[in-house]
Amino acid sequence: MDAALDSRRGWIIAVAAASGMFAVFGVGYSFGAFFNSMSEEFDTSASATALVFSITISLSFVLGLWTGRWSDRVGPKPVMRTAAASLTIGLLLTAAVPNLWLGYLTYGVGVGFAISCAYVPMVATVSGWFEARRASALGLAVAGIGLGTLVGSPAAARLIDATSWRKTYVIFALFGGVVLTLASFVVERGPAAVMSPKPQSLRKLLGRREFTILYVSTIFTSLGLFVPFVFLADYAEDHGISDVKAAALVGIIGGVSVISRLGLGGLADQLGSVRLYVASFLLMAVGHWTWLMAGSSYAVLVGYTVLLGLGYGGFIALSPAVLADRFGVVGLGGVLGTLYTAAGIGAFVSPPLAGWIVDQSSYTPAVIYAASCATAGFVTLLLILRVGTHRPVSMEPVSSSP
Repeated sequence: MDAALDSRRGWIIAVAAASGMFAVFGVGYSFGAFFNSMSEEFDTSASATALVFSITISLSFVLGLWTGRWSDRVGPKPVMRTAAASLTIGLLLTAAVPNLWLGYLTYGVGVGFAISCAYVPMVATVSGWFEARRASALGLAVAGIGLGTLVGSPAAARLIDATSWRKTYVIFALFGGVVLTLASFVVERGPAAVMSPKPQSLRKLLGRREFTILYVSTIFTSLGLFVPFVFLADYAEDHGISDVKAAALVGIIGGVSVISRLGLGGLADQLGSVRLYVASFLLMAVGHWTWLMAGSSYAVLVGYTVLLGLGYGGFIALSPAVLADRFGVVGLGGVLGTLYTAAGIGAFVSPPLAGWIVDQSSYTPAVIYAASCATAGFVTLLLILRVGTHRPVSMEPVSSSP
């Protein structure tokens, strides 16, 4: 089979990467469906329960610093197999925990580490197989995140209704472990993948104006983005919507994001990635303000999820393409992992903070908080347009170290 850039083999590996992301994000982003069941069984506050998700997603991004460079060194196969083991063991242990505090460790570390192994390293792997069609291929790969979100949350809600939240985690553990293991047999290092011989620190990367803009805007946007993944379903149920329909709202975000990831990835090949990336941030901000106006209207909530899904899909699909265009593919796993520590900050801080706001007041100020953060992210990102949408890619190797 052809091993050249932009070849059929590369597309097969992109599909395998998408399968791995489907498995880990289908679990991680379904947490909202488990939120009420776990909170009621363990008798914990919204803030304390949301911390499970925060630990998971923040670790998945922060550990990308290490897993990206680990994949650069050893290749993607052992990294994907580690994801399979971590997801399976973490979920099986979570299904047996006697209290929420232990769940912080079993779910937070187990699932968080699995996501870090199946996301940043696989994005870098796919990038190493493409040049002319890189944005399209990355859009296909990260479409697995959207499909996982589309399927995971509603499936979890139905399984919890039919069995229990603990048995649902056992089912997810077995399914996810099998998918990741099968994907590991397909993925391999691409012909354009080169290990960076001289890793750069976060401080050095932040010395580059473009990276600083991307980093700060990602922090703000992530502070808003992760609120609905934990609280949207609970918000909908609190407004009289059934649990399955409520969980479906998170699924819609994922489903619409698939369209965005695939469509914007191909469009970026023709028009460039930066302006489309900025437009994605705008859609997320507008979406959050729509949530504020929704009240108990399921139709408006669906409209909100469509807007957020379009913007979220563009954010995820285009950020690797923006980095590859601006900084090159040399050590891309490391530089992408560094950027995603910004998302890790947002993921760790925001759900517990939003939960505290809900505990102290109501959902309205929590939604205003999310919308304000997303708006700040868009306004910050606008600064990158002053740098220009394209510039010659630096030939200096780019990577990262903690």
